[in-house]
Amino acid sequence: MSELVKILVLCDDIWHPAEVIERGLADLDGKLASFDFVKDPKDILTPDFIKDYPIIMNCKSHNLTSGNSADWFENGVSEVGPAELEEYVREGGAILSVHAGNTYNDDHSPDYAALIGNKFVTHPPRCEVTIYPEGDHPITRGITPFTIRDEHYEIELTGEGHDVFLTSVSESGGRQVAGYTKESRKGRICILTPGHILSVWKDENFRLLLGNAINWCLGSI
Repeated sequence: MSELVKILVLCDDIWHPAEVIERGLADLDGKLASFDFVKDPKDILTPDFIKDYPIIMNCKSHNLTSGNSADWFENGVSEVGPAELEEYVREGGAILSVHAGNTYNDDHSPDYAALIGNKFVTHPPRCEVTIYPEGDHPITRGITPFTIRDEHYEIELTGEGHDVFLTSVSESGGRQVAGYTKESRKGRICILTPGHILSVWKDENFRLLLGNAINWCLGSI
């Protein structure tokens, strides 16, 4: 049996408690991948530390933790910031940014927003959101339209090279980009905007998307 890929999962902020992600991935740990969770990255992450992981799954907004609203990308304090993550991707690492990992903009860590290729705009109150696969992308293999209850993110794409594979539609939020990929030299970036509440992480369609996204990040599909 081949060794499972190790994924570093960054989670926990004021609006997105770590427990949602931990419970959402609990029964996939040891099957889909091996997950290593970090809640407070400021004094844990270093460039050498993240090199051990082929994928960083960022499920975390700019807040340091659920109990600390300070920005975790603090110049001169955090050992790993946007510049170090950009180098990580250039050297062959992959970033899989899920839900809260797409809440950065000109007000909060604009350099990180530029790296992943989107700026967070807003979202309406939780509502019924229908997810639609777009085009012929390996991440959407086996996916048909499905409906979840979630925060419906609106993001603004920035830069170039986005390959949109997923859109989302709700009555209050209209049609939005819900997933895309970007390649950067040796590395890869994948974006998924659903994932606010636990039921989304337990949804079989979302889990299939997540598994496909991991395999795309690894270059295996």
